[in-house]
Amino acid sequence: MDTIEALTDSLKLLSDKTRLTIMALLKERELCVCDIVDILETTQPNISQHLRKLKLGGLVNETRKSQWIYYSLNVSDKPYLQGIMDQLPSMKEKLANRTNQSCN
Repeated sequence: MDTIEALTDSLKLLSDKTRLTIMALLKERELCVCDIVDILETTQPNISQHLRKLKLGGLVNETRKSQWIYYSLNVSDKPYLQGIMDQLPSMKEKLANRTNQSCN
């Protein structure tokens, strides 16, 4: 079982609306920073900072594909977050608009 400190750190990360929204998006599929920027209509530095915090907290993984870095969830080893993840709203509709687009 994880320590109270690890649980507290994870919950603090998820207490931010933008980071929680990013987690909901990544629940659907892995995404590049530019996809998240477009969907959330914010700046690349803003999203990169949130992703950096989520990565440092062990909640997301990053994978390089060519020149792009893609992010995916890393919560399978954190069962205490499953209830939160189950309650996140579907982002399929928001992602449908990005299906045929790629980062430039």
